[in-house]
Amino acid sequence: MADIPFATDLIIIGGGPAGCAAARMSASVGMRSILIEPDQLCRNLYRIPALNNVLGGYTDGPQLADAIVAELKSTELCRLELGRRVTELRADEAHVTVTVGTGARFTAPYAVVATGVGPLQPHDVTWITAPSGLALTPLWEAEADNAEGRTLLVLGGDRPIGTFLRAHPTTETRLLVAYPAADAYKVEEVREDPRVVLFPVEHLTLAPTEGTSVSAETVGQDGSRQTITADAAHLSIGSAPTAPSGDLTRGLDGYCPPTGQHPRVIVAGDLRSSRFQRIMTALGSGSEAALHAYYAARDVLNEPAPS
Repeated sequence: MADIPFATDLIIIGGGPAGCAAARMSASVGMRSILIEPDQLCRNLYRIPALNNVLGGYTDGPQLADAIVAELKSTELCRLELGRRVTELRADEAHVTVTVGTGARFTAPYAVVATGVGPLQPHDVTWITAPSGLALTPLWEAEADNAEGRTLLVLGGDRPIGTFLRAHPTTETRLLVAYPAADAYKVEEVREDPRVVLFPVEHLTLAPTEGTSVSAETVGQDGSRQTITADAAHLSIGSAPTAPSGDLTRGLDGYCPPTGQHPRVIVAGDLRSSRFQRIMTALGSGSEAALHAYYAARDVLNEPAPS
């Protein structure tokens, strides 16, 4: 396995909003970076149909993603390595080494890890029993044309339900939202939407069905039992961190909190915690991570930042 020589100050793992912000910020202070992403830049952002919590007047994910990608591709101090997946990260006293799927290695004094999260599947949670190997798509990836006039079973009460409803305000669909007690506070924003029917459940069992329709047997939080049928099922049960293996400190929930990491490894974006998974916080944390590496390289982390 040969090292790839490149005079770089920072390796950035992940090309979502946090990773792109880290690359742009590092360039603004004169740092050279390599950004490694297995897919396209801002891949998940392109799939978000509606935004209501970002600055700049952007109303949907593709608008914001296009702006971020265009700016990053014009950033001369950032080298893009797309189509590469990081398989291992190692850190020692002097540098960080990142290995990708081809066996190639990249080395730099610091690394920002912003690999984000991926959707949980039914087999990842204890309150759902599902056929072996079943994989469903998140609700926020559902197309309006496929939802029009149909009844959709939504597993979980995570906030992307509100994103879907705001993105398709005139779509005539019926969402049957089955959610555990832990998601009760999340469904408040969709409770009054006439297209939503809420099913608080203790447990749900997806039954094998013929064709594309779905059926589920539920045990309510009051012990009652009910059968739910729908035209299709989608996920809204949350996400799981997608960190590479190696020298990363993980919590019991699989996330990689910024505190307690190796001094040369800085965690940014959704990978930090499930509590602040928002685009604006990802952009801010990516920028902050790049500045952390910048000041660490100059041994001024404990001094006030220059004005």
